[in-house]
Amino acid sequence: MLKGKQSWVFQNRPTIAATGVTGGPFEGNGKLANDFDILHDDLWMGQDSYEKAHRVLIEEACDTVLKKTNLLESDINFYIAGDLINQITPTSFSARTNQIPYFGIFGACSTSMEGLALASFIVNHGGAKHIITGAASHNACAERQFRYPTEYGGQKPPTAQWTITGAGMALVKVNEGNGNLPVTTTATIGKVVDMGIADPFNMGGAMAPAAAETIMAHFKDLQLDPSYYDLIVTGDLGQIGQSTTYELLINAGLKIEKEKFQDCGLLIYKDDQPVNSGGSGAGCSATVLYGHLLNQMKQGVYKRILSVATGALLSPLTVQQNESIPCIAHAVSIEMEI
Repeated sequence: MLKGKQSWVFQNRPTIAATGVTGGPFEGNGKLANDFDILHDDLWMGQDSYEKAHRVLIEEACDTVLKKTNLLESDINFYIAGDLINQITPTSFSARTNQIPYFGIFGACSTSMEGLALASFIVNHGGAKHIITGAASHNACAERQFRYPTEYGGQKPPTAQWTITGAGMALVKVNEGNGNLPVTTTATIGKVVDMGIADPFNMGGAMAPAAAETIMAHFKDLQLDPSYYDLIVTGDLGQIGQSTTYELLINAGLKIEKEKFQDCGLLIYKDDQPVNSGGSGAGCSATVLYGHLLNQMKQGVYKRILSVATGALLSPLTVQQNESIPCIAHAVSIEMEI
């Protein structure tokens, strides 16, 4: 099952049986609005704090998964999820609601693929029949914690990115040979990479080397050529991070067709939305993959996707202490079961 130094092969090909994707008003005005199951028209979502609204996004995404599969919370063996807020409290509070045995994880914006890799590993080895996994973020919560509250109205540089308000959850289950469903086939677990960038308004630039390292490790471990995939999609590198990662890969001798190398943070919003360098947040990869890209796979647009979620492992305290930003990326390959 372990292949190379940091990759897993899932011989039993766990199935992604259903997904639930929720979002906020900015996402409802974006390019992928039709791929969301639930969209809210305000950031409060009927709650008296943004953090409670964040929890609502997660709970609704989980409920959507259950409704699509006609399963109950009691049918789910484990819940593996996380977010960006201190001690991942929105996710933990959602676990209080659904009462599913819970692994709370934190990989910043790489959390979605960290969770999918772990869920696939457990299911592949018979450790569970049903696992819900995913990640979420809320723009106003992340801004308040990592930068300035939105009410402050602070101006951002062009390198900054817009934190997505959204949650993406998926049900990973034992492959029963039904076909016409996406399955997970491999995962590559990333290393922490820190190139000394300390600017919290340039997350894409900070995360690019970690993305490149994981992608190169994936192809080396599994002895594959990039042409094997119809699409290689990074999580939330934005304009600067994506172009930097592509350049690093080309310079390392990895030949990837440019049109097959995309970024979730560049796919989700329209060109005229004021998101600076693009979208970001733990909900970025989760919503775009579990909504738009899996829908595209089911429609026959893609047969094989390598999803590489990237995360900046900083905190408000490390920024105040002038620490550089350690980053990580995790990759999971998804194929349509014929």
